[in-house]
Amino acid sequence: MANFILEVENLKKYYGPVKAVDGVSFKVKQGSIFTLLGPNGAGKTTTIEIIEGLRIPDEGKIIFMGEEINRVGNKQKEYIGVSLQETNLIPYLTVKETLDMFKTIFPRSLDITEVLRMISLEDKANTYVRDLSGGQKQRLVIGLAMINDPLILFLDEPTTGLDPQARRNTWDILLELKRKGKTIILTTHYMEEAEFLSDWVCIMDHGKIIKEGDPKSLIRDLEKESLIEVEVEANSLMLEKLTLLEPVYDSKHKRLILKTDDILSTTELLLRLSKENSLQIKDVIIRQPNLEDVFLSLTGRSLREEL
Repeated sequence: MANFILEVENLKKYYGPVKAVDGVSFKVKQGSIFTLLGPNGAGKTTTIEIIEGLRIPDEGKIIFMGEEINRVGNKQKEYIGVSLQETNLIPYLTVKETLDMFKTIFPRSLDITEVLRMISLEDKANTYVRDLSGGQKQRLVIGLAMINDPLILFLDEPTTGLDPQARRNTWDILLELKRKGKTIILTTHYMEEAEFLSDWVCIMDHGKIIKEGDPKSLIRDLEKESLIEVEVEANSLMLEKLTLLEPVYDSKHKRLILKTDDILSTTELLLRLSKENSLQIKDVIIRQPNLEDVFLSLTGRSLREEL
């Protein structure tokens, strides 16, 4: 039987006519990485803020560590760690001093030496915050979220703005925390990050959960072996003749994606239609489906263009 550390049932938060969160339900397994995906305005931030205790829901049930509660209060917050998308740190404090300052806030906390080791900043303990790289600052922010030894860690866009190596270093830290039994609730704009890290993904749009599952199952549900992605300034006539291939067209970037089980015939059709419509095809890519394709098929938008 699955051990759920957090359960949300029929959560609602309305602002006048705006249904920011409209009947959201999900369960989070203990010791897993749970990712909430959605375009801007989907309701994911409001949902997370309710679970963090920053907002009060209009309706719904929250079951935290097996206990049903009306809202997340101080008792539950002792077991929660939060890393916001933007954290302003004091530039003239050292890494160790910053951790020391946050440590005094909580009734229970980890040893700072242990936290430094977990975030791989032992050699930066006496370095001023202002002198840290972007990746090092982000690791420090995760360390601050960990200082009270929480059971659940909320990470909002933890790798935004980092270079690929720093992003991978952050992934290693998150996977190590998971191995230690921590539960991580993640929001991200990087689909490869969600696909690589997540045990479970919930996709939100217009205040509702529209699809959920583990990344592999969500991708498998597309029921196509391959995708053909091309750069082309497609017109409505061309798209109409491609209807059976479930075309997804990103007009902003002029990217057309077609689902297919027959690469050869689909390519031939695409070339013929482009010639008939006097359209030039560029940058042809044949690949396997990924989580970005799931998101596109459900919302009609690329998550990255929501940035």
